[in-house]
Amino acid sequence: MIRTSCHCGAVGFEIDTAPAEVTECNCSICRRYGVLWAYYPLAAVRRVEGGPADIYEWDDRSIAFHRCRTCGCVTHWSANDPSRDKIGINARLMDLDVLAQARVRHLDGAVTEQYVD
Repeated sequence: MIRTSCHCGAVGFEIDTAPAEVTECNCSICRRYGVLWAYYPLAAVRRVEGGPADIYEWDDRSIAFHRCRTCGCVTHWSANDPSRDKIGINARLMDLDVLAQARVRHLDGAVTEQYVD
């Protein structure tokens, strides 16, 4: 069981398994957020701390980025299409020993939408 939380602990998740890989994306928002995304099916993730969050949507509004309203940490993104069974958890909120075991993939989200590694 992997646990994540924002800096102040108000927003957190439990996840069934550690990520085998995480994605560093260079699109305009991900590079500004400085996040590493761990992708999971919705059923594998449980929100355990439900503090207040703010949501930001941009471009085609297909996903919503969530951040803790108290400390400002980006915690995850969720799909706005309820049929999409995927969530992106900010892996930088995981313990360092968990993150160290994951392969970092590099996504060219700025231009090609292809992994470049």
